[in-house]
Amino acid sequence: MARTSKPLEVSVVIPCLNEEKTLANVIRKAFAAFKTHGITGEVVVSDNGSTDRSVAIATKEGARVVHQSLRGYGNAYLKGFAEANGKYLVMADADDTYDINLLNEFVQPLREGYEFVIGDRFQGIIDEGAMPWHHYWIGNPALSFAQRVLFNNNIRDSHCGMRAFTKAAYDRLELHTTGMEFASEMVIRASQEKLKIKQLPTNLHARPSGSHSKLSSWRDGWRHLRFMLMYSPLYLFLIPGSLLILFGGFILGLLAKGPATLLGFTFIIHPMILGAMLVILGYQTIMFGLLTKAYRLTSFGKQAERDSFDHLTTYLSVDRGLIAGGVIAAIGIGLCAWVLSTWMNSNFGNLEHIRTVIIAMTLIVVGAQTMFSAFFLGILSVQHR
Repeated sequence: MARTSKPLEVSVVIPCLNEEKTLANVIRKAFAAFKTHGITGEVVVSDNGSTDRSVAIATKEGARVVHQSLRGYGNAYLKGFAEANGKYLVMADADDTYDINLLNEFVQPLREGYEFVIGDRFQGIIDEGAMPWHHYWIGNPALSFAQRVLFNNNIRDSHCGMRAFTKAAYDRLELHTTGMEFASEMVIRASQEKLKIKQLPTNLHARPSGSHSKLSSWRDGWRHLRFMLMYSPLYLFLIPGSLLILFGGFILGLLAKGPATLLGFTFIIHPMILGAMLVILGYQTIMFGLLTKAYRLTSFGKQAERDSFDHLTTYLSVDRGLIAGGVIAAIGIGLCAWVLSTWMNSNFGNLEHIRTVIIAMTLIVVGAQTMFSAFFLGILSVQHR
């Protein structure tokens, strides 16, 4: 960083784990961009436990090195951003695959009022060998599409590592994840916070010889997808669960009083077992969705969201859940008792009320699920407080 009395405008933050082959070039390009465009900036290298010469190289090239002992892409960035002093923060990988010399193109939109700038490699030039075919044709397009659908934005390349944002916008995001899913969390939170976002075509170059990627395609891809689904319980749990309950409830209602004919087929009693299973599965899926949302709010939510969770649990308390579940289960137990009494009065002859038994057992299971879910919500509430 050049010595000057001017306020620090840009911090380029570089996560690093054993990148001695490429790190010097990235730092030099950043400082060259500062000089070319008259930017007052610093380069912050967040070292994630390198055992090669990366730290010494970063120091020699004029970067400020901070150390993050907790491994992980997200951990490295969380430490680097916390230590950065610039008004604008720029993300840059240490592998020299992005055009860091074009840094000013990412900073200029921030000066104009944008809050978040992200690159789009698919609108730029991707060198041969820079991206594996399954990343190009399957992984990145699929994950970016899922992110657009689940979170209602138009970001075309949600996993591009070249990004810039204002320090104020970053503070609003309140990011938490520690691994590669940090990239997804940032885009998701930027969408939720309705940041003013700009996308820029970005080139991607092949890694220099001797440099090796830390990315695990399937493991990290699954972590991204899993995180997106956790942040969107509506699509993962609530909608599928509701459809299961509607379909299962339709079957139970159709056959509750006896055989029924539908579309030329006569259904007797056996489909009721399927209907009961679908209702139970759907209800449990919805309960998982509600508990997942509660967990996200308490563990990753912003303060306002955590306050809303506190407000919610004053109505959906453990006691009320136990009462509701107990009433549902009691109705089922009562129906079972009536069937048993009727069967005993017939000297244990033919059991005439199998349909009632199926409905009663469904109510008992749903009631038990409600009570156990209430207990778990209570555990989350206690842990949160």
